Parts: sequence; C-alpha cells; structure tokens
Amino acid sequence: MAKEAEERRQAVWKKSFLILWIGCFITALGYSMTMPFVSLYLDTLGHFNKWELNLYSGIAFSITYLSQAIVSPFWGNLADRKGRKLMCLRASGVMAFTIFFVGMAQSVLMVIVLRLLQGAFSGYINNATALMAGETPHKKSGQVMGNLMTANVTGTLLGPLFGGLIAGAVGYRMTFFITGILMGLVFVMTFLYVTEHFTPIPAKKIKPMGKIFHELRQPKLIIVMFLTTLFVQSSLMSISPIISLLVRQLMNGQGNVSLVSGFVAAMPGFGTLLLASKVGHLMDKIGPERILLTGLLATAIIFVPMFFVTAPWQLGLLRFLLGLSSAAMLPAVQTILTLDVPSEAFGRIFSYNQSFQAAGGVAGPMVGSLVSSIFSYETVFLVTAMLIAIDLMIVTRVVRKG
Repeated sequence: MAKEAEERRQAVWKKSFLILWIGCFITALGYSMTMPFVSLYLDTLGHFNKWELNLYSGIAFSITYLSQAIVSPFWGNLADRKGRKLMCLRASGVMAFTIFFVGMAQSVLMVIVLRLLQGAFSGYINNATALMAGETPHKKSGQVMGNLMTANVTGTLLGPLFGGLIAGAVGYRMTFFITGILMGLVFVMTFLYVTEHFTPIPAKKIKPMGKIFHELRQPKLIIVMFLTTLFVQSSLMSISPIISLLVRQLMNGQGNVSLVSGFVAAMPGFGTLLLASKVGHLMDKIGPERILLTGLLATAIIFVPMFFVTAPWQLGLLRFLLGLSSAAMLPAVQTILTLDVPSEAFGRIFSYNQSFQAAGGVAGPMVGSLVSSIFSYETVFLVTAMLIAIDLMIVTRVVRKG
C-alpha cells in the first residue's frame, strides 16, 4: 500500500511538473517574443533622438522589474499562506491582459504604465519553481530545477525567432496580441491540471522570516545567493534594451534588423538548452556550489571579447558561449535555496529571490542604457564583466568559509 501511495504521489507531481514546464515555457516564449523589440516598437510611437530612445527603452524594461521587486515579498507571504498554485493563476491571468493591451498602446506612457502593472502581478516562473520545490523529493531537486530552467531557456530561445518573424511580417503589435492569448492558455492549463499538496497556514502561525533565518544552517550563504541573483540578472539584462539598436548599428541600418536581432537575442538559449538538463544531474552529484562558481568564472571571461565585436555573427557566437556558462548559474542558486531552506518558507524565500532578480532587472537595463548613451553599446559588456567578477569573489569567499 505504501508503495502504491508513493507511486501515485510521483505520478501527481510529475503531471504538475509537465504542466508547469509548459507554463514556464510559454511565459518565457511570450516575454522573449516581445522584449527584444520593445525599443524598436517604442520608436514607432513617436520621434525620438538616441538619448530619448535609450532612456525610454530602459524605463520600459526596468519599470516591470521595479514594481516586481517592491510587490514580490507580499505575494511570497500570501503564497506561504494560500499556496503557490493560486499565485501562478494570479500571475498568468493578469499578464494575459496587460501584455495584450501593450499591443494596443498609442504612446510610450501607456506602454510604461501597462508594464508597471505587469510587473506588479507577475511571478509565474518563480511560483512554479517554489511549487515544485515543495512537491519534489530532495534527491531530485537539482534535476527538477535544471529541467525547469530548460523550459525558461527553450521559450527564451524560440521567442525572439518567432517574434522576429512575426514583427517582420505583420508588425510589432501582433507579437503582444499573440503573447496575451498564450498567457490566457497558461492560466487555463494551470487551473485544470496542476495539483498542489498544500495546507493553508493561518497568518499568526507563520514563523517570522527573522526566526527562519536564525534557524538556517548557513544564513550568509542564502543572503549571498540573493545577491548573486541580483548580479547575474543585472548582467544578463544590461544589453536587453539596446540589443536591437546595437545590431542595427553593426548592420549599418541595412537588412532585416528585426530578424537578425531575434537570432542574436536567441543565441544564449541554444547554449543553455544544451547544458541545462545535464547541469541539473551534475548538481545532484557534485553539489550546486561548485557548478555556480564555474558558471560565474566562465561568464565573466566571455563578456570581455564582446567589447570588440564588429559584426552581428560575432556577437551571436559569443552570446551562444554565454548561454553555455549561464546554464549553471540561476539553477544552481535555486537548488541551493531549495536544499538549505525549510519548505514552510519556500514561498517567501523564493519571492525574496525574485525581488533581487527583479532589482537586477531594474539595474541592468538602466546601467546598460546609461553606459551606452555616455560611451558606447560595446562598453556595456565590460561593465557587465566587472559585475560578475565582483560576485564571483563574494561567492568564493562565502563558500570556502562554509
């Protein structure tokens, strides 16, 4: 009987994992279908000089992450009291409407306001990760975190390709309409097919985060993981607002800039997709800390030659290598959090991690926009390499002490 019950439980969490994998894939797909072209889309809503376009692009990117960083702890607390499935439904439902209406925007201000709302109610991937962290046996944690990353990466990989084709054929607005419809499908699938074994906890019975941190084996490690998420997200997002503008510069304004930008934006996905699943298995064997350190070192090195690119294919190749190295970073952070934090605090811990990730989403695009406006697009890569190198030194010191 015990064996049959365990088999049923495994079948349930594996079914939930499949649906959440699809949901994370579609969420990442929709995001990457639209985000590489936001700057070009904004350029169609008015007449802007380079400084204005860079600034508006940075704000449009960052505002989502700013509101996400502020609101995420509230959603995390609610997730620990009401369940993570409800948070997935909240995120996918609201995102379906906000992204759809971005495609109907008539001004830059309208885009910024809608992306503010999108960030305030976002968090599907984060809550899907927290849900599976609670449903998955610990011995499978690295594998599941790695496989969830493949959903994110596969969507991020294919999104710019589809987005580039759609934008080139029928315009930028259609990419937002399609993304909104897809997020509506995610809401329906999550509602019908995801099962969470969760018992609601009264607010007064939830341990304060201060007490939980006091009881952790390595509280400094958890805090450093939050900072690592901030640094990694900043580095990955620093070029996002201006990647299509850099590609246009490298192409001298000739040819199908949208399509080429889509391919260049997608290249890290190819690299990450090749390694994400294997990295998950490896983490279960040798530990996520070693994987994280290797990924940070490789990433810092790869960013440097991007400063010297003279053609889109060179940038694309280096971004492919970046994808290989980044396959090790965020899954390793999530695995460390899963293994070192009690399940009753998963919602809050992962929401705090999302806040730091969102803060990186604010800082990265704004730094990229500012540096590219003062110096050049290529200088952004040197600044990014420096950020990753700083984080590598911090993580190395804490891991050695631990």
